[in-house]
Amino acid sequence: MSDQTNVDVVQQAYAAFGRGDIPTLLSFLTDDVEWSQPGPSVVPFAGTRRGHEGVAEFFSLVGETLEFEQFEPREFVAQGDTVVVLGYERSLVKPTGHTIEQEWVHVYTLRDGKIAKGRLFEDTAAQIVAFGAV
Repeated sequence: MSDQTNVDVVQQAYAAFGRGDIPTLLSFLTDDVEWSQPGPSVVPFAGTRRGHEGVAEFFSLVGETLEFEQFEPREFVAQGDTVVVLGYERSLVKPTGHTIEQEWVHVYTLRDGKIAKGRLFEDTAAQIVAFGAV
């Protein structure tokens, strides 16, 4: 696939997320997708998940614990089968009432026009504080 085609797939997945349309988002993922967000166990959605069921669980936990005030994928950089997205987010952590404000980097690996791997790198220090572990 071309760099632009891969960027289009990732942008469509973000658009589905922005609408809260997780079934459509999942349709942009391979069946054996690997989805990971490093972080401590105090962050409910941290860890690695596999397959559509695992990614659906990830987004369910995100929805249960965060209320997005602002979520902006700002820059898409593609090379071959990799798309890197630089973005910004401000979210309310529902269980604690704290706010997370962070810049993030998400890295996607595509295979046959679908996302096969998602790695989400975010400000874990800010998340630890916002989830009340400090």
